[in-house]
Amino acid sequence: MNDNNDQDDKKNGKDPFDFFKLSTDPDRNDKDHNDKRPRIPIWLILLAFFIGVSLFNWFFVLRNDSAIDFSEFKRLIQNGQIVRVEIGETYFLGFTKDSAAASGAERNNLPSFLFAPGSTSGTVYKTVGILTEDFLTLLDEKGIAYKAVKNQRSIILQLLFNLIIPVGILFLMYRFIFKRMGGLGGSIFSAGQSRAAAVEEGKVTTRFSDVAGVDEAKEELVEVVDFLKSPQKYTEIGGKIPRGVLLVGPPGTGKTLLARAVAGEAGVPFFRISGSDFVEMFVGVGASRVRDLFKQAREKAPCIVFIDELDAIGKSRINSISGGNDEREQTLNQLLVEMDGFDNTTGLILLGATNRPDVLDPALLRPGRFDRQVVVDRPDVQGREAILKIHAKNVKLDDSADLSAIAKITSGCSGADLANIINEAALLAVRCGRKKVSMTDLSEAVEKATIGLQKKSKVIREEERRVIAYHETGHAIAANYTEGADKVHKVTIIPRGTSTLGYTFHIPEDDKHIITEKQLLAEIDVLLGGRAAEQVAFGVVSTGASNDLMRAADIARSMIADYGMSSKFKNVALSKRGAGYLGHSDPQLVREYAESTQQYIDEEIARIIDTRYEVIVAMLTEKKTLLEYIANRLLEKETIEQQEFDDIIKAENELVAKTAAAKKSSGTKKDSKTVKTAKPRSKTTGA
Repeated sequence: MNDNNDQDDKKNGKDPFDFFKLSTDPDRNDKDHNDKRPRIPIWLILLAFFIGVSLFNWFFVLRNDSAIDFSEFKRLIQNGQIVRVEIGETYFLGFTKDSAAASGAERNNLPSFLFAPGSTSGTVYKTVGILTEDFLTLLDEKGIAYKAVKNQRSIILQLLFNLIIPVGILFLMYRFIFKRMGGLGGSIFSAGQSRAAAVEEGKVTTRFSDVAGVDEAKEELVEVVDFLKSPQKYTEIGGKIPRGVLLVGPPGTGKTLLARAVAGEAGVPFFRISGSDFVEMFVGVGASRVRDLFKQAREKAPCIVFIDELDAIGKSRINSISGGNDEREQTLNQLLVEMDGFDNTTGLILLGATNRPDVLDPALLRPGRFDRQVVVDRPDVQGREAILKIHAKNVKLDDSADLSAIAKITSGCSGADLANIINEAALLAVRCGRKKVSMTDLSEAVEKATIGLQKKSKVIREEERRVIAYHETGHAIAANYTEGADKVHKVTIIPRGTSTLGYTFHIPEDDKHIITEKQLLAEIDVLLGGRAAEQVAFGVVSTGASNDLMRAADIARSMIADYGMSSKFKNVALSKRGAGYLGHSDPQLVREYAESTQQYIDEEIARIIDTRYEVIVAMLTEKKTLLEYIANRLLEKETIEQQEFDDIIKAENELVAKTAAAKKSSGTKKDSKTVKTAKPRSKTTGA
């Protein structure tokens, strides 16, 4: 019966020894989340076992409460009351005439391991004796029969202490060590089993309403949901649903969330596995796991199989050197065969996700396998607002919290970034002792997520603070007076992150999908504004503009080598870049142009940077009064918000207009100088 039960448990995916597994096993939470059996840690079992053995040994083996003194034992021998003695390892037993006869009769009829000292009829004396020559001489003189007993414990106790306990300890060590190491012996035979995390039907709670900012992708997947709900509509007319749907997009845009939403809307089981789970150190394990995954999926059909990070096993075999990774290629080949092998009328749909579609094998992307590619891109401003509203459902927001304003200043953020911003804002509100999240918390969360943690305790010398203030003011003024540049949202000299001593926060008016040459030059102007301000204010430059110069050089290099915006190589792309979503891909390792072309690119970059730098220096020289005023204001307040900055610029423009009007009316240099002395401090102090 026990063997049958064990076999039934194994069929149901349960280990008959599962009770002895560690309660901290990470796989148990996924496999046995509905198992209500108590989980007892193995160290507690071992502790209870050793305590029980110690108590048993004390009360039934080692205790000598009924033993008499050895001197009394010898006196009974001399008096003739003891007629037979058993000399054991632990104690001596003395038998009287009645007890010796009874003991002999019992031992002739019953097994010896059933005896315990004192269990016979008559009187048996027990003592802890000392085996000496005088004691043996006494026994010989009195004619006492005696014999040596090797072990006075029963055979059961001998088996318990000599065999069962050591084997049990070794077994528990096996369960503890080898199972934790990955299963030498136990799991090595199941290495080819799929590691897919299966979610049963109806237990996927994610819906399309939980996904925002990717409306086009949701529309593409609605057809998949409809097929899983009612496949007969398509099969009756002879239609075939796509076997595979590939979700392509940058990290954090919601590819996995979309896959779960499809399973939740359709109400079917959901198998989730990562591409790296197929690859192991053992040859053939990956292909075996692919077969096992599709076997389980066919049994659960209709269902959805979701393979995350598909590029881990789906990389192209074309560019493989010396055959490439044979194990990975075997896994890919098995995946291709399985995708061709299953019948698409059964309701088995394969969803894949990757942020590197450019490296996937062409055989994986052909019709019949992944027929459809759905782009899950970063959300636009409306999508970001919708995502923020979804993540803010369970967060208490103050009346001042404006999610639409936060959506405007988070251009380029993915759904995961926006979720993190909402969570950081809630944590900041709790840290400040507020019951609701305010707009201040949201703005601070955006800066913390995009720039870094604020470091108010960082000590900066006054001379460096002045340089930083003028540097950031130069960025802000250049952004304000350069056509095509983004608006200034905030200027601050409070350090953040690892190396940011101050920053100017820009807000794009809308999401940009293409950038003109004029806008690229405007971005270079803004980046050079910091160093130009140092040159105008102090006559020397510092190392604070190192990052600005690198970014400006990258933009200029892209204009020449990638966008064909040079005078010599017009409309010619000199470099090749990948189509991945992991940031800006590096150019190819081997360039396809001559050394003289590289020299031209370097010279043209230097020319563009030098030309734009002269333009910005001239502009800041003209606006030196404004530069000094805003820099001094920054030294006082450390932060200037957008409204205050706009008021200062507006006052400056009004002052310039009045000055021009005064020059025109008077026509004298004296009147012009009189007007210039009226600096805009009084007009902007209260702003």
